[in-house]
Amino acid sequence: MSAQTRDQYQELAKRLATAKHVVVSTGAGISRESGVPTFREADGLWNKFRPEELANVDAFLANPKLVWEWYSWRRELISNVDPNPGHYALAELETMVSKFTLITQNVDNLHREAGSTDVIELHGNILRNKCQKCGISFNEGDAEAKMEFVEGTLPVCNCGKKGLLRPDVVWFGEILPEDAIQRAWDETAQADIFMCIGTSTVVYPAAALPFNAKTAGAYLVEVNPNPTELTPLADLVLAEPSGEALPKVVERLRELQAQA
Repeated sequence: MSAQTRDQYQELAKRLATAKHVVVSTGAGISRESGVPTFREADGLWNKFRPEELANVDAFLANPKLVWEWYSWRRELISNVDPNPGHYALAELETMVSKFTLITQNVDNLHREAGSTDVIELHGNILRNKCQKCGISFNEGDAEAKMEFVEGTLPVCNCGKKGLLRPDVVWFGEILPEDAIQRAWDETAQADIFMCIGTSTVVYPAAALPFNAKTAGAYLVEVNPNPTELTPLADLVLAEPSGEALPKVVERLRELQAQA
């Protein structure tokens, strides 16, 4: 590690030690380090379909069994990966600062598995299901939400409306959950440090969060091995994978707190 890089980590650790509110936004990059494939990386059978043809309401209503089979396949892939050091570092960072908010575009539940307790999921969670009619959500393990394609049957909500259960994720053409995006805006406006991790900052409205944070006066940190549209605006850029950079940040902060 160069002297300049060491100085960057030390500077960030010092700022974190006195920060009143740290907001972190994560994207596909942090999950890719765990081996989570994006749905655009499907192989075999699913190469015949474009994601837009399956991840939307019209496709689900037209052929719910096909869409469910695709999501069951994706869930199986995710079940075989674990949180990486970047996820665990963020979970530890949550316990080390005065106030911490984690916003993610990922649907894989890895932040929660790593120990993060308060996660704003802008695009939902692939391990939850919800009723297409009443909107009530179910965890994957709930009896009502078990995926059983027995003789062509599909899971139905017990709300009385007999709505089909669907993955609790945001599909193409759908708006983000109102409570999630509103809270993300509110927390971002109050941040004195905003860390943007593993995201290309091209998917809106989530991509607007770091720019809004900077406008509101936050110290803006980008953690990404590749430059993005955000890079020229960031106050500090750690051009490393999050699984390498974030544990170093936490280590420096731990050392500072031990000295205090």
